[in-house]
Amino acid sequence: MKFNPAISYQFETDILVIGSGSAGSSAALAASHGKHKVTLVERYGFPGGTSTQMLDTFYGFFTPSENPKKIVGGIPDQVVNLLNRSGNIFLRPNTYGAGTGVNYNPEKLKQVWDDLLSVRGIRLFYHTTLVGVETTGETTRAVFFHKGIGFFTITAKRVIDASGDADYCHWAGIPYERAGEKEPPQSLTTTFRMCNVENDEFEAAGGKKMLQEKMEEAYARDTHPLPRKKGSAHEMCQPKCISTVAVKVVDLDPLDPYDMTNAEIEGRRQAFVFEDFFRSEIPGYQNAKIIGLSNQIGVRETRRVYGEYRLTKEDCMSAKKFNDQIFLCGAPIEDHRKSNTGESETFWEYVPKGGAYGVPYGTIVPKNENTTWAVGRCFSATHDAHASCRSMAQTMSMGQAAGLAAIISMETDQSAKNIDIHQLQDALIQLGAVLELPQKVADTSRRGWANNFKQ
Repeated sequence: MKFNPAISYQFETDILVIGSGSAGSSAALAASHGKHKVTLVERYGFPGGTSTQMLDTFYGFFTPSENPKKIVGGIPDQVVNLLNRSGNIFLRPNTYGAGTGVNYNPEKLKQVWDDLLSVRGIRLFYHTTLVGVETTGETTRAVFFHKGIGFFTITAKRVIDASGDADYCHWAGIPYERAGEKEPPQSLTTTFRMCNVENDEFEAAGGKKMLQEKMEEAYARDTHPLPRKKGSAHEMCQPKCISTVAVKVVDLDPLDPYDMTNAEIEGRRQAFVFEDFFRSEIPGYQNAKIIGLSNQIGVRETRRVYGEYRLTKEDCMSAKKFNDQIFLCGAPIEDHRKSNTGESETFWEYVPKGGAYGVPYGTIVPKNENTTWAVGRCFSATHDAHASCRSMAQTMSMGQAAGLAAIISMETDQSAKNIDIHQLQDALIQLGAVLELPQKVADTSRRGWANNFKQ
C-alpha cells in the first residue's frame, strides 16, 4: 500500500510495538532486555489498554478449579508485585467460573505501566494513531498521526502488532478473519463503577445469588429495561466501590465508525438503566451512584490474524500440549453473544479436570511473515479458542514471548517463524514464565499473593 502524506518527522527504531495494552506493554518490556532500541506507540494518553481503560481484574493467573494452580509468571508477576507493594490488589475468589482474579486499582496500574516502561528506556509515543504501512524487504515504514505535529513515520526492523484490532496487519496486507464472518461475534460492553455501596448489607441480603435472582426477575417482568438477565458486580480495591460487567451491546460492528458511535451511545444508556435498577432493587445500593464509565466501550474481538498455527477449541478442551508452547491457559471458553432466541447471555465451557493447555509459538507469528508478531486479542485463534485465551494474564504472556522472540530474531538474523524455539523457551523460563503445569496448589485466599507472586 502507498501512502504519501506530508511527513513532519522521521524516526527509526529496531523493534516497534504498536499498542500499549497488557500485551503490547509486556512485549516492549521483554524486548527491552536486549541491546536494541524499542519504541512503543499508543493511541490513548496512557498505557494498559483494556487493563486500564475498562477492567480492574486480571484473570488467567490461576486454573479455575477446587485446587487452583498458578500458571503464569514473568513480567505479569512484576506488574502485580508493584501493585501489591502499593496496597492496590486483592485476590477475588472463583465466583464467576473464570478462576481466582487479581483485582487492582486501574488508575494505579496506569502509573505502574508508565514506571516499568520508563525505567527500561523504551521510547513512548502516546496520543498517536497508526494510519498506514509501507514495507520494503525486511524494513517497515509505519505512518502515524498525532494531532500536534500531523503525520510522522517510524522505520523499524521488527514489528509487534498489539493494537487489539490488528491495525498494523490490516494496513500491511496480512490476512486475517473478521469476527462475525463464521460465528456470531462477541458482544460489546461499557463497564461502569459505582461508589457508596454498602457491601456488608449486600452480602447479608444474599450477595451474588440475590443479585442474579433480582436481575432475572426484572428482565422477565420488564420492570427495568435490562439488556440481559445475568451480569456481575464486584467489590473494588477502593472502599465502598464496585465495578460491573453488565452492559451488553450486540449487532454493531466495532470496526465501522457509524456502528461504533452508536455502540458508545447505547453502552452509556444501558449503564444508567443499571444504575436505576441497582438503586431501587438491590440492598446496599440505595445511595450508590455511578462515578465512572470505561474510557470506551469494551471490544472483545474484531480481527484475528491467520498465524503459522491457529489455536482451536479442540486444543483448549483437550488440554493439548505443544513442543513449542510459550505459555499456558486454563481459562474456560467465555463467549458473550446472543442466543438463538435473541437473548444476550454468556456461554461457558471448561477445560476438563481444572487443567490447562499450552499455546504454541505459531499463534503469534502471522503466516509467511518474517519480521512481524501479532499478540493480544488479534492473535491466531478460532472464535471459540479466542473466547478462552483472551484473559489478560495470557495476553501479557503472549507479549513477553513476542518481545523475547524479536530479540532472538534480531540477534540471530532469523525470520520470526524460524527462530530457535528452545532458545525462546529458555529465555522465557529465565524471565519467570511458566511453561509446564505445576504440581503445587496455589494459595488463592484474599491475601495470598505474597506467596504466589514472589520474584
